[in-house]
This record gives sequence, structure tokens and C-alpha cells, in this order.
Amino acid sequence: MTRRCELTGKLPMAGNTRSHAENKKRRVFRPNLCDVTLMSESLGRKLRVKVSAHALKSVEHRGGLDAFLMKARDEELSAQCLKLKRDLAKAKADAPAA
Repeated sequence: MTRRCELTGKLPMAGNTRSHAENKKRRVFRPNLCDVTLMSESLGRKLRVKVSAHALKSVEHRGGLDAFLMKARDEELSAQCLKLKRDLAKAKADAPAA
């Protein structure tokens, strides 16, 4: 499985390490991934995801998982997060009718 953030879609990047003697060596810059459990307030469900530390800060900044998912682009989200986003949209659409 790819080392990919499930919320932002961050992937490893490739580059060079350069020593003082200007030796060139290829290396990989991997995202700082954390296994976390996030709570959806409106659905009352927990979601175990592998996210980058940057995405975790963004979730807190936007006011929780629900707000982050509703604002996120579909191309960046994993299949699990896309399903939760659809469930949130459905719950939001049903809430005013009830």
C-alpha cells in the first residue's frame, strides 16, 4: 500500500541529498503519517485513518472532521473518506426535512 495521506492525498516525493563535497544521492521525502481515530460529530461514528501531521492540523483548524470533509476535493480523499463524505451530505440533506 502506498504511503499516502487519506485526507490530503500527500505522496512521497523524490529528490537529492547533497553533501559538502557535492556528492549526489537520490532519496525519498516521505510524508509524516500518523494512525489516528477521528470522530464524526453529526454521524456519531469513528473513523480510523492514516493521515499526515499537516492534515491533522488542518482538520483541527477547520473545526473537525465533518467540516474538513465537506470542504475537501473528492480527488484527494480515499475511498473510505469519500463514503463518509457522501453519508454526511445525505445526513445534512435529510436534517432540514425532519
